[in-house]
Amino acid sequence: MIKHIVRKEFTDMVRDGRFRWCAALVGALLLVSLGHGWIQARQAQEELAAAQATARDHWESQGEKNPHSAAHYGIYAFKPRLALSFVDEGVDPYTGTSVWLEAHRQNEFLMRPAQDATAAQRVGALTAAQVLQNLVPLLVILLTFGALAGEREQGTLRQLLATGIGRRELAVGKAMGVAGALALLLVPAAVVGAAALVIGSSGPAASSLARGAVLAGVYLAYFAAFVGLGLAVSAWARSARTALVVLVGVWVVNGLVAPRAAVDLSKWIHPTPSAVEFAQTLEREMAAGVEGISRPDRAAFGQRLLAEFGVERAEDLPVNEVGLYLQESEEFGNRIFDRNYGALWDTFERQGLVHEALAVAAPLLAVRTLSMGLAGTDVEQHRHFATAAETYRRDLMRQMNGDLAENSRTGELYTAGPELWAEVPPLQYDAPTLGWVLENRLLSLLVLGLWLVGAVLLAARRVRLAEVA
Repeated sequence: MIKHIVRKEFTDMVRDGRFRWCAALVGALLLVSLGHGWIQARQAQEELAAAQATARDHWESQGEKNPHSAAHYGIYAFKPRLALSFVDEGVDPYTGTSVWLEAHRQNEFLMRPAQDATAAQRVGALTAAQVLQNLVPLLVILLTFGALAGEREQGTLRQLLATGIGRRELAVGKAMGVAGALALLLVPAAVVGAAALVIGSSGPAASSLARGAVLAGVYLAYFAAFVGLGLAVSAWARSARTALVVLVGVWVVNGLVAPRAAVDLSKWIHPTPSAVEFAQTLEREMAAGVEGISRPDRAAFGQRLLAEFGVERAEDLPVNEVGLYLQESEEFGNRIFDRNYGALWDTFERQGLVHEALAVAAPLLAVRTLSMGLAGTDVEQHRHFATAAETYRRDLMRQMNGDLAENSRTGELYTAGPELWAEVPPLQYDAPTLGWVLENRLLSLLVLGLWLVGAVLLAARRVRLAEVA
């Protein structure tokens, strides 16, 4: 019996001109956004490779100079893009993807497209994730609002139940009919997306496909929850019009109200300093230090070094006092950076937890967090790369200051050449694994699962209690 219901519902939907037009529009937007995102991602990968080669060439060809001057000369680090980033840009347009590594400073990331974009451009940016998170649920609503309420209005619901069809079988058949209609839209998009992953992946294709498979499962659970909600409201509402109004209201809260409210609430609960305030705090603490972190005193450092080596003059030291003091200053700055940037990153993550917790009121918040995580474009993975880049910067400064300290003496004019620059290895960055991402997104997974189970149970209850006339 369910098979006949599915066939009937699927046929009716496919023949409905409204569905064909809506599905064609959403499908076109989805395919265009996938194609545009893939092209942008490929261009970004090519630009990244070219920029890395240029930065490395500049570093190795800087000529002879003092190693600490080379530390100030610095080098760029570029955040690689994962294959799935063409689906969801996440926070990358706002955080940037490159950072300048130099002595005594932990710089902000550069190349932030959102910084130069107008408000209209930021709102109007179309990605596959936005289509999947906002437009496909709206299409689900259009397919389900009249599933049971329409049958009741037309007087056919009583007739269907009188033929011996159970309420459960009727609801399952209608849900599967909706799923079949959605498959006409989603399956081609999934095939295109999988092909783009295999072609565009710079690493092992299996890793990208694993992330893609989990992402597909996340969106399927999201759509299934909306199908359950649609059937529940359709079974409860006295008319199809009422069901449509209620479901559109749910869609507005989920897609428009909740994301904005989550941003404002998270900032209110866990405020962050402005960029100017943060820079001023860093400058002030770097100049004077803070409680527990004192700026190294040059004279005291020199006296301690003389006592350690048992000599009376800096010129008699077996090492260059300047190189050691410069590294001491680096370590002082690193503690200041860890204190301030650590607090800032922790605040961002607490804001993210507020977003995830608020997903109990809007499943889009959980899906968006999971989507960015699997695409490698969330705040946590940006922090992961920023930490790797900062570790590389500190190793580079330690190597430059160490070469100055060990291969020259105090007061001596010393320069290093290309041999030292070539000894510095390029930044090798390994992106977090799928397991790491899912472990950081357990709350979102749990909330999305609760939405799915809750929607199914609510649909089952409302269908069981639905009036037939």
